[in-house]
Amino acid sequence: MQPYDAVLVVSFGGPEGKGDVLPFLENVLCGRNVPRERMLQVAKHYEMFGGVSPINGQNRQLIANLKVELALHGPNLPVYWGNRNWHPFLSDTVAQMASEGVKRALAFVTSAYSSYSSCRQYIEDIVRARTVAGDHAPAIDKLRVFYNHPLFIQANVENINAAFEQLPELQRSRAVLIFTAHSIPQSMADSCEYEAQLKEASGLIASELGKDRGALVYQSRSGPQTQSWLGPDINDYLQQLSSTGPTDVVIAPIGFVSDHMEIIYDLDTQARRQCEKVGLKMVRASTVGTHPLFINMIRELILERIDSSVSRRSSGNRGPGRDFCATECCR
Repeated sequence: MQPYDAVLVVSFGGPEGKGDVLPFLENVLCGRNVPRERMLQVAKHYEMFGGVSPINGQNRQLIANLKVELALHGPNLPVYWGNRNWHPFLSDTVAQMASEGVKRALAFVTSAYSSYSSCRQYIEDIVRARTVAGDHAPAIDKLRVFYNHPLFIQANVENINAAFEQLPELQRSRAVLIFTAHSIPQSMADSCEYEAQLKEASGLIASELGKDRGALVYQSRSGPQTQSWLGPDINDYLQQLSSTGPTDVVIAPIGFVSDHMEIIYDLDTQARRQCEKVGLKMVRASTVGTHPLFINMIRELILERIDSSVSRRSSGNRGPGRDFCATECCR
């Protein structure tokens, strides 16, 4: 097998202006039975922020930092970037890689967990992009999921500690820690390890923080009410929590590695509004985004795939993720 000669960052993508919003959402919802009225409702969320999602900006900074990390400490590989739903599109990037002579690349997907939409669908995206690129398309291997990697855990711990420090000292010990992740249909959850991985990650982070296990709740569900999704929903949880005595909450979106609309609208706008309604003071922890430990982790994931002598680190009981997905998982 040829050695790896490039790194490919693969992400969801997001609009970067009002004119991008509807075409972006049409890409996201292509092939899904979602009423147009619902799409227009979501478009208004983007318009509240000038039609700009922060995810692309954070990915540009992540890539800039990763290039520096690899240049300084190796392996000094070129870094490419392709998105599922918006520019730069993955198919265009893979075609560019082929034209520039890349033969074999490692793909870092900006999702820490295993599910159809956060893992297998990206693998399918890569396969389609290689098909479009033709016979000279590079071979592309996805790096493993990293939900329990010690550096991912520690980056979240530092961000959550910084959030707690925003509260007055007397209130910190009584504040409730709430972990959030994107909800998925129960039928999808039944065929993957998403929920179990989130439970392990939240338990590891809480333990490092010296706290009892924080509450794990879900956000951003988008399916019909007749369909069962992972819960409880964060807004329902906040409503129930307010009647039990706490006055402060720290919300940690550990299910996300960067800010995008599900963070700045669903948490910073909707959940904050719910907290104000029920009398809770809310502080939201940062996503790992471009945290130096997170950048270090990406390099470590690369090294373990190109050098068998590099240990595959993980915390907790589940061990490191698989390099290659089983055919039956995450359907």
